[in-house]
Amino acid sequence: MTPTAPRDRERFARLRGASRIWAVASIHGEAARLARLHESLWPRLRSGDRVVYLGNYLGRGPDIPGTVAELLAFRCAVLAKPGGFACDVVFLRGAQEEMWQKLLQLQFASAPREVFAWMLEHGVGATLAAYGADVQRGMQACREGAMGLTRWTAGLRQAMHAAPGHTQLMTALRRAAFSEALLFVSAGLDFSRPLDAQGDAFWWGGGRFLDAGAFPGFRRVIRGYDPRHAGLVETPDVVSLDAGCGFGGPLLAACFDPEGRIVETLEG
Repeated sequence: MTPTAPRDRERFARLRGASRIWAVASIHGEAARLARLHESLWPRLRSGDRVVYLGNYLGRGPDIPGTVAELLAFRCAVLAKPGGFACDVVFLRGAQEEMWQKLLQLQFASAPREVFAWMLEHGVGATLAAYGADVQRGMQACREGAMGLTRWTAGLRQAMHAAPGHTQLMTALRRAAFSEALLFVSAGLDFSRPLDAQGDAFWWGGGRFLDAGAFPGFRRVIRGYDPRHAGLVETPDVVSLDAGCGFGGPLLAACFDPEGRIVETLEG
C-alpha cells in the first residue's frame, strides 16, 4: 500500500493490477458526446485495462438521463467481456453529484434559500429538470420551511428511484481512485492533507491544482474537472483533463500506463 493510501473501500477504489487506466473527464449531461467517446474507446480496451470516470455526470448539459443510461450500459458491456470484473469500471463523485446529494437534504440546511440559489448558479437546475422538478416549486418549498422542503426533497428522491439505475449509480460513487503510482480525483486536492482528511477538497479544491507539485506516495495525480476548461494540461506531477464538456467543449479521455505516462487520448 502506498504511504497515503486509505483503507476505506466504501469511499476509495483501489485499481489493483491495472495494465492501463482510461480516465474520462467531466461529462455534465452531454450524453451524445459520451456515446461518441465510448464508440472510440470500446475497440481500444485491452485485457487488464480499467476505466475511471472522474465525476460530474449530472448538471449543466441537455441529457442527464441519457448520460446515466450510457454510463451504465458501457459498464455492463465492459463487465460482460471475457475476464471482466466489477473493479474494471470506477465512478468518482464530482461536484454535481455532491450538490445533488446535498440538495436531497436541503431541509437540514441552516439557510436553505441561499444554499439553493448557490446550487442553481452552479448548474444543479439541469439535474432538477431531468427529474421533472420545477425550480420555482423548490424556491417555494424553501419559503415554506422544513416541512415543505421535506415533502419536496422526498419527491426528488422518488423521481431518482424511478429512473432505472440512477440510485445504484449514486450509491456506487467513490471519492478517489488509485493504483500503485497514480491517484485519480474529480477536481482537486488539499496537497497538505492525507486522502482520508480531504473532505470537500475533492470537489472544490482545484484552484491551485496545477501549481501544487507532487502528492506524497503517488507519481501523478489526474483530475477531470478544471474551472478554466483548459483541455489536457500536464506537469510532471499532475494532469488536468477538461476541455469544457457541458460548457460548449468536447469530452476528453486519456489512457495512462502504470507509470503515469499518457499513451493515448480520445475526444467525444
